[in-house]
Amino acid sequence: MWSTLLPEPLHAAVVHLPMALAVLLPLAAVLALAAIKRGAAPRPTWGVMVLLVAMLIGSGLVAKETGEDGEDRVEQLVPEGALEAHEEAADRFLVVGAVVLLVSLLGLRRDRLGGGARIATTLGTLAVLAAGWSVGHAGGELVYRYGGAAAYAGPAAAQGTLERGED
Repeated sequence: MWSTLLPEPLHAAVVHLPMALAVLLPLAAVLALAAIKRGAAPRPTWGVMVLLVAMLIGSGLVAKETGEDGEDRVEQLVPEGALEAHEEAADRFLVVGAVVLLVSLLGLRRDRLGGGARIATTLGTLAVLAAGWSVGHAGGELVYRYGGAAAYAGPAAAQGTLERGED
């Protein structure tokens, strides 16, 4: 039942959340630091940041799983090295994100260690952004350079194009 409600390929639908979070995390961290500096309570303010990083990891794990689910279909069309580069970039993205999550948890402390962890997390979000850029670029190569999307473009997709009068 669920398979008829979910988009195909599911990976293409879910990868956007971790990528969007990777782009937004540095801004969110700077805003949280500024709010704390202006007197906002560190725990609830920084707690939002921890939640965002946790969402990045959770959505990244879902994206990785859905990518692995579709790998058999796509690997017939794209070079093995390009697929491996995307997988390795995804692994690095998750590792960097996990490290940033652990450091961000220390940022919940109200002491000097917490303050240092908040600054380290903010800098770490730039590493998350760079890792996200890398995985996104490698994924884009699979789709646009090597034609990986063709694995999901069957007769039904071609028929829909013809019905709309496109060539």
